[in-house]
Amino acid sequence: MEDFNKIINGSRPTLVDFFATWCGPCKMQSPILEEVKNKVGDKGTIVKVDIDRNAELAARYHVQSVPTLILFKNGEPVWRAVGLQQESLLTAKIFEYVPEKSDEDFNK
Repeated sequence: MEDFNKIINGSRPTLVDFFATWCGPCKMQSPILEEVKNKVGDKGTIVKVDIDRNAELAARYHVQSVPTLILFKNGEPVWRAVGLQQESLLTAKIFEYVPEKSDEDFNK
C-alpha cells in the first residue's frame, strides 16, 4: 500500500488498472495496456492492481466493476473509466496530464 501511494503521488501521470484474473475483458485490456506503455514511455506509469489481492485499495477507490482504469496525477484521481478501453483513448488521456517542460529543461 505504501508503494502504491508513492507511485501515484509522483509528478508523472499514473494509470492504474484495477483487474481480476477471472475477468475476460481484463485479459483483453492487458495487451492494450502494453501498447500504451510502449507509446507513453517514461512520460507516464502504468500499474496493475489485482482486486482480489488488494481489496482494500479497490474499496478505497470504489471499484465495483472490472476492469476499472483510474488516472492519477500528483496523488489525485483525474479520470476514470470502467470496461475495456482503446489504446488511443488511454494514450491521449495520459499525455493530457504529462507535465509541461520547465524553464530548467529549456536551458539544458
